[in-house]
Amino acid sequence: MSIGAGIALFAIGAILAFAVNVEVEWVNLDMIGYILMGAGAVIFIVGIILLARRRRSDSVTRTAVDPAAGEQVTRRSTASTDDAAGL
Repeated sequence: MSIGAGIALFAIGAILAFAVNVEVEWVNLDMIGYILMGAGAVIFIVGIILLARRRRSDSVTRTAVDPAAGEQVTRRSTASTDDAAGL
């Protein structure tokens, strides 16, 4: 969702900065367009980073000998990032 929002903000900002030729006294539409383009680029990059982090998982296997029983014990743990986190 954040990737699409970033692209949409960038497109809206580009339209305001380059395609709209309206002079308004109280606001500079070119500056608003550049700000929206910058915000869209930042949101797009953050979305790509979150997408790359979300797919990473770590799996650890440890084998040890239980001193009380004298038998081999294997412990497995898997850690993955939360898919619900993000924008």
